Amino acid sequence: MSPRSESRDVRDRFPRVAIVHDWLTIPGGSENVVLELLEMFPHAELFTSIYDPAPWPETITGRPVHVTWLDRLPAARRLYPRLAPLMGPAFERFDLSGFDLVISSSHANAKNVHTPPGTPHVCYCHTPMRYAWEPEFLEQEAIPPAVRRMLPPLLAWLRRRDLRGAVRPDVFVANSSHVAERIRRFYGRESELVYPPVDLESFLSLPRAEQDYYLVLGRVVPYKRVDLAVRGAALAGRPLKVAGDGRAMDAVRALAGPGVELLGRVSDERLRDLLSGARALLFPGEEDFGIVPVEAQAAGVPVIAYDRGGATETVRDGRTGVLFSEHTPEGVAAAIERFEAMALDSEVIRENARRFGRERFRAQMDTIISGARTRA
Repeated sequence: MSPRSESRDVRDRFPRVAIVHDWLTIPGGSENVVLELLEMFPHAELFTSIYDPAPWPETITGRPVHVTWLDRLPAARRLYPRLAPLMGPAFERFDLSGFDLVISSSHANAKNVHTPPGTPHVCYCHTPMRYAWEPEFLEQEAIPPAVRRMLPPLLAWLRRRDLRGAVRPDVFVANSSHVAERIRRFYGRESELVYPPVDLESFLSLPRAEQDYYLVLGRVVPYKRVDLAVRGAALAGRPLKVAGDGRAMDAVRALAGPGVELLGRVSDERLRDLLSGARALLFPGEEDFGIVPVEAQAAGVPVIAYDRGGATETVRDGRTGVLFSEHTPEGVAAAIERFEAMALDSEVIRENARRFGRERFRAQMDTIISGARTRA
């Protein structure tokens, strides 16, 4: 049976589906999962804390999107990270009665929803709430000293609430082995492993036209450590292009020397041109999975990545790129120099990316959802 016919069988079994996501403000990797789930369940209704319809395609805007009361707060669409402590209780207020299946796409509070008796709840977990369980995640954030002093009791409270929500899903699905281990460690729950869907086709056909620059691609936020890429490329004396924007851009701009080109957000066409010409993608942050390195490899582009998190599952050291363990500018520079001594095959790199396609995601999720049972 083909993945598409399996999807039809699952849709027939669960005619009313609720898909719950933490927030819908800025497109990113976790939202790719939501879009794929909506393709699998085209009549599903969406539930989220805060919703800005502006950046989303018809797949989202053309269906019911239910929001929490937080969406009515002034500037909520801009300041939503600061509302995280309120989101858990807000999700608990959703009425999901009448739905046959609930799928939460959660990196924070979406899993906290209450489901009716007998309704399976499958949680696709991008990560347990990182700022609650791993406070070092906040080290690079610009937090006022007075607020930072209040963090320990606040984070302890968030962990307690997060554990309460973690008992609600009937099935956890982890987006990487790295996340599966954290689900086990923090929640005491086992999970199924399903890598996120990556739309590979437009990248697999992209011709290589290598030029003399390295590339950073994606949101410029503190934990992605774009600062390390900028300083490491400078130490190695290599030109760097940064495509993306975010709240850490001012700090990155302050570090950028003449060899760094800050491009801001770019169009899809410009993105493909940048990938086609890049010597390698620099990926210096620790990600739970990380879709950008897979897209780069689909384009035949080697990846130089920090040897932690999802990159260890998507990048093959010495075959499709370089993994480095010294999380410093010097570590990045040494990784660049090691990479330049290698001769990597772009077709081998592309083949590695094929492991993460959309059809594989659908087939695995179909199997898990078909077998989902409510826990006694």
